[in-house]
Amino acid sequence: MVKPSPTSTVFTNFRHHFLELKPLDKLRSVFYKIQPMKTAHQQEIHYRLLNLLADEPRLRQQDMARMLGISIGKVNYCIAELARKGLIKIKRFKNANAKLPYTYLLTPHGMEEKGRITIRFLKRKLEEYDEIKRQIEALTQDVEQNGLQAMVEAELGDLKARLFI
Repeated sequence: MVKPSPTSTVFTNFRHHFLELKPLDKLRSVFYKIQPMKTAHQQEIHYRLLNLLADEPRLRQQDMARMLGISIGKVNYCIAELARKGLIKIKRFKNANAKLPYTYLLTPHGMEEKGRITIRFLKRKLEEYDEIKRQIEALTQDVEQNGLQAMVEAELGDLKARLFI
């Protein structure tokens, strides 16, 4: 008796799952496996959006887009994604003007995730800060080695005090 290899078993399981999906779900399944969703930029948008919703849950998507500097479509997509993940709950209220305002409430899971995202965001920013400090130190050494202190004084003025010279 021939034992199936682990790779063929994984492929068979994936193929079985894939064949049971509807055509649109097949496309989504393949797309999301190929393109991971969580880029640093998207994480930052989610972080900023969760902070904004925590502070102002009744903002319109148009105002969120303006405050975050992204398109309304991107805001809509991110809100739908956060709701799908259970991080926010969307409530719709009817008012006297026959408009349908929305309130976006962070769920307990959303508050926990906001904390985790905040820590990851802080870690990434600290790493970026350390890298920028290293670059400034290297540039400062280059200035010293090439005798460019007078140029630094003329070009940077008050900023010179922040250098390591």
